[in-house]
Amino acid sequence: MLFQFPVNDGGGPQRTSSSSNKDDSQQSPLYKCKAPIASLDCMADLGSTTEQLCAKLQAAAAKESVERASSAQSPSVTSGLRYRNLGKSGLRVSNIGLATWTTFNTAINEEQLDAVVTAAYNAGINLFDLTEGPQSSEQAETQLGIILKKKNWKRVSYSLITKIRWHYKSEERGLSRKHIIESVRSSVARLQLDYIDIVLIQKADPMCPLEEVVRAMDFLVSEGLIMYWGTAKWSPIDVTEMYTACRQLNCSTPILEQSEYHMLCREKVEIYMPELYNKIGVGLMAWSPLAMGLLPSFKDSLRSRSSNRTKASSISWNQDDRKPPTKENNEPLTARNTKEILFSISLVADRLGCSLVQLCIAWTLKNESVQCLLLGAATTHQFYHALHGLQLLPKLNSNVMAELERILDNKPIRPPMVSTLAMR
Repeated sequence: MLFQFPVNDGGGPQRTSSSSNKDDSQQSPLYKCKAPIASLDCMADLGSTTEQLCAKLQAAAAKESVERASSAQSPSVTSGLRYRNLGKSGLRVSNIGLATWTTFNTAINEEQLDAVVTAAYNAGINLFDLTEGPQSSEQAETQLGIILKKKNWKRVSYSLITKIRWHYKSEERGLSRKHIIESVRSSVARLQLDYIDIVLIQKADPMCPLEEVVRAMDFLVSEGLIMYWGTAKWSPIDVTEMYTACRQLNCSTPILEQSEYHMLCREKVEIYMPELYNKIGVGLMAWSPLAMGLLPSFKDSLRSRSSNRTKASSISWNQDDRKPPTKENNEPLTARNTKEILFSISLVADRLGCSLVQLCIAWTLKNESVQCLLLGAATTHQFYHALHGLQLLPKLNSNVMAELERILDNKPIRPPMVSTLAMR
């Protein structure tokens, strides 16, 4: 669009530069200009008074200050947050996920639940893992579904993980096709969603054929009730057999294994999980970086806590492999040694300017095999405190890691290969 503006030669009367002078002499003078009008709002501002312009500027400044104050209320702790693919799938999630075993329980009210979930989402976490208890799982799914419906977040902006568990009821035991399909449909209804991103099968069922489990999970994927599936607390041999059955039946394969990993439990994650990822594409999602609360609470009396003594007396991922207590290796002695180890680690944390919780979280994420780490928090303060462990990753150089390795002195070693031919 062309606009014509009057051209003034200096002191004489104005004359237009239009080619049709006779027709335009009766009209108002036009200025010739090729610059387009920016917007109608701009033209409205030109016609506004000075008081109106000042009021608009003050309103814009007030809005900017409010947004700046609201963003300053939550600390900037997402500098170390990364997004990685789970296994060899295309699903990208944050390397920190919010677990519900601590957040969703009867001792926490709905306001705290909403605050923790919102803080995690605003911090950039896009993965929520539901707890593993049979009764607490249903309660957590219902509460999280209410929160997600109220927040009305975009469904593509977050991912959910739930589990198929062994229930105490006789009709819900095992991993039958009936139990798997009904369990997933019930979880979808409680969450008030159309589908679940990832469903994990917790613990293998020796009484159920793998073919039945594989076909049931493939049916759920084809029906659109789930996007991906995986395993939790499975042995590497069982995961490999499951993958082989999937390939033979031309069904969808599992993408991840959820395993316990912390300073006192390292064998499965550090020896076998890298092989599963490189050979069959099964990723790793770690949980319990604080050893069920044992690591940060080392100041308490470990002798009076039998559960912690049992947990500390084994550095193996399989509790069945734990050696029985003897005079040389009894539980009180192991607890005392564990307390000394944790005290030395706390000194390293003090030197790095962090807490023992943050050091344990950073140490777990330092392992490249860990694609996602699950954290639980009862309050927003606990959540931000744990999330600050991401900023500790650059400080864990080779010297610090070597010092921690010397203190722990439990680096797992692969057992020697035994040839069946040599045994003949």
